[in-house]
Amino acid sequence: MEKIRCGWCEKDDLYRKYHDEEWGKPVFDDKTIFEFLVLESFQAGLSWYTILSKRENFRKAFDDFDYRRIAFYSDEKTEELMQNSGIIRNRFKIKATVSNAQRFMEVQEEYGSFSEYIWGFVGGRPLDNMPETLSDIPAVTKVSDALAKDLKKRGFKFLGSTVVYAHMQATGMVNDHLKSCFIRW
Repeated sequence: MEKIRCGWCEKDDLYRKYHDEEWGKPVFDDKTIFEFLVLESFQAGLSWYTILSKRENFRKAFDDFDYRRIAFYSDEKTEELMQNSGIIRNRFKIKATVSNAQRFMEVQEEYGSFSEYIWGFVGGRPLDNMPETLSDIPAVTKVSDALAKDLKKRGFKFLGSTVVYAHMQATGMVNDHLKSCFIRW
């Protein structure tokens, strides 16, 4: 019997694997949350598929998404990344990643973990939209607006409401699996 999935992921095996194994599963680990923040910020203006297909290159280029190291990247490291054809070579996004790593650690210091901070926007547990069709899934919500506004106030870059909502979906802060999807929990 064939599994019924959310329609957006039926492009190929890479998308299906991501959907089946990661998308929408609650993430509370700061390192993984930071990885998704980086990937989502690079996705701004591009397709998620482009980012997903370059994910391993990003992982290598950005020291396995170690925010403690990224926070101290030099201008020389930025130039090295600008020469890396395996990632999205956008100077503003690379510099934003360095700055966001610094802000990330500031939030950790304030809240004990970034997870504690970000999950506070949804009361510590996933919101469930129970969508029936893909058109039922919003691009932004009041929660993503509030979170994006707070991130901006804290100095984060490339994390507007649409990017933040995609991050919330990816890390399971919101469950947007269709009602018919076999993954639904």
